[in-house]
Amino acid sequence: MTGQHRSCRPLYDLVTLTREHRLTAIRKFCPLLLVTAAACSDSTRSPVAVVATDSIPASRALLDVAYAPAPAQRIDLYYPPSGNGPFPLVVWIHGGGWSAGSKALSATSPQRQMVAQGYAVASVEYRLSGVARYPAAVLDVKAAIRFLRANSTRFFVRTDRIAAWGSSAGGHLAAMLGVTGGVATFEDASLGNPTTSSRVQAVVDWFGPSDLLTMDLDGATQSCPVFGGLGHDHPSSPEGLFLGGRPSAIPSVAREASPVTWVSADDPPHLIQHGGRDCTVPTNQGRRLRDLLRASLDSSRVSWTELPNDGHGGGGFESTANVATVRSFLDRWIR
Repeated sequence: MTGQHRSCRPLYDLVTLTREHRLTAIRKFCPLLLVTAAACSDSTRSPVAVVATDSIPASRALLDVAYAPAPAQRIDLYYPPSGNGPFPLVVWIHGGGWSAGSKALSATSPQRQMVAQGYAVASVEYRLSGVARYPAAVLDVKAAIRFLRANSTRFFVRTDRIAAWGSSAGGHLAAMLGVTGGVATFEDASLGNPTTSSRVQAVVDWFGPSDLLTMDLDGATQSCPVFGGLGHDHPSSPEGLFLGGRPSAIPSVAREASPVTWVSADDPPHLIQHGGRDCTVPTNQGRRLRDLLRASLDSSRVSWTELPNDGHGGGGFESTANVATVRSFLDRWIR
């Protein structure tokens, strides 16, 4: 898969070296400035934040920080209202079927509520399936973790207290971060910091797919209507677009892209939460990952919440009580 991915990598890689040399010069000679690379890069490219290293900005946020060269490879960082850390870090990964979504977070979102509880929060953007198919998104979130860890002093975060949290497709990517620690298949050295670990110390998985070959079977078991009228096992389904083909036609790729394939005894603690009425990512997807993790880890390290009245998302996930459950899990494992 690595060779296949590189063969279709966008042409922006050709300008990476030049831009990185420019950024290095800025950091060397202007270390206390907060600037963007827009002044010294192509006008058509997204801004790249060059961050001051002496203190956290008064805004308590750093937006559009580049972790790799593609326009989508950006991070927004939010800091607790006081202190200079280092802070435990929650890395948020948005959903959207791997084909849509944004790192933008409202001030009242459950993720940014963790900022007031003493966590730094990094919201990650990654290449979507319309730009680059699997394994691009997995490679990107891995690169983001490596970047944040390698620059922990610059960003006032702890290297040993990092949790990944995502919903839907983002839940899948968070789970992949959790279960593929140390798996070379998903480390793309060209995206930076190749000698830095991409492991995380905890995972919060909100209704993410875990087995891309059984989505339709799980939906039928749950008496769900056929997803999108065509099913998940279709080239134009979110899974088909993500993988580059009908999952059952490329089963080795679908298995490789599924968190259930990679579960092992050295995985970090997981909190898996799923709606009992979810017909987009059927509830058995969460249960299957839960059961495999419990078979490999101490049961105290695998937490499960089934929200019986919720579907694919819903008010129960963002309720005060459930956000408190997420916070309690984070407090236990990365505080």
